[in-house]
Amino acid sequence: MNERHVALINDFFDALGRADFAAMERCYHPDVSFGDPIFQEVEGRDRVMAMWRLQLGVREGLRSEYRDVTADDFTGTAHCTSRYTFSSTGRQVADEVDALFRFDGGLIVRHRDDFDFERWSRRALGRPHGVLFGWTPMWRKTIRDRAARQLDNLHRA
Repeated sequence: MNERHVALINDFFDALGRADFAAMERCYHPDVSFGDPIFQEVEGRDRVMAMWRLQLGVREGLRSEYRDVTADDFTGTAHCTSRYTFSSTGRQVADEVDALFRFDGGLIVRHRDDFDFERWSRRALGRPHGVLFGWTPMWRKTIRDRAARQLDNLHRA
């Protein structure tokens, strides 16, 4: 167990819970990459932080709880439960997320969040879209493309 890396993960999730972007950014390596089922691959600290600003902007009343933090000299894991209101639909969402980290120079250089996309789609988007289409590859591509456009627009601003 690498206590310094465990503390880094704890610092990141504590900052996320406060929407403290400066503290989150201090946890990331300049060459960080982030991925999840929606934002599949986001490269570089500036762009990753723009993605977090976008995500937290559509999640009203975010409450995050994390647990099961482990880390060694190279990798780490944690489980996070996030509860929020998805702003575009007003629907309540509870995400169960497994986070994976890789470290370089005492900072997070790779961050991957895994969650059930179909379950998220049903909860965040509701009927008919999330329930009827949430499992389809076409719907996933639609959501991913929309998120990528929003990130591009925010990052350029």
